[in-house]
Amino acid sequence: MKYIRSSFPLLLILAALITLQACKAKKLVQKPTPAVTEPDKPAPIAPTPQPVPAPSAPAPVPAQPNYNFTNIQFEFNSGVLKTSSYPALDNAAAQMKIDPSAKFILKGYASAEGTDAHNMELSVDRANAVKAYLINSGVNGDNITAQGYGESNPVADNTTEEGRILNRRVEISKQN
Repeated sequence: MKYIRSSFPLLLILAALITLQACKAKKLVQKPTPAVTEPDKPAPIAPTPQPVPAPSAPAPVPAQPNYNFTNIQFEFNSGVLKTSSYPALDNAAAQMKIDPSAKFILKGYASAEGTDAHNMELSVDRANAVKAYLINSGVNGDNITAQGYGESNPVADNTTEEGRILNRRVEISKQN
């Protein structure tokens, strides 16, 4: 028994060493296979680089940003944007970021329902909603002016519901 007790720590150390040796990852180095050339064929000759001719045409001028933004629509009697307007606003924000020095005006409009004072207030709220969206998209707020025009300048007939929907809008234009 005394023999087993004295040799037990030695056996544990030996087992640990054997286990460590077995756990070590061995690196296998794969030698590249030598290229075999056929004796009757000569080695290929690399082509000589040709000088690159200087460009004769001027570089193309980058396209001017498109500042014609449409389809920014609103819910009835509200300054809440319709979700269908988000792609148009995302496109507008991307175009407005191209020229950070450009100034823009947001023109808010309302349909002919309600009083003139209410429609004027609603059109200002709509223009400010678009301004907030653009600022949150990274456009400089100092370059944006929001104005309300009430029910003036309708783009469609206010006697039909389809026309009134089109008149609840905000137009974005570049200031000259």
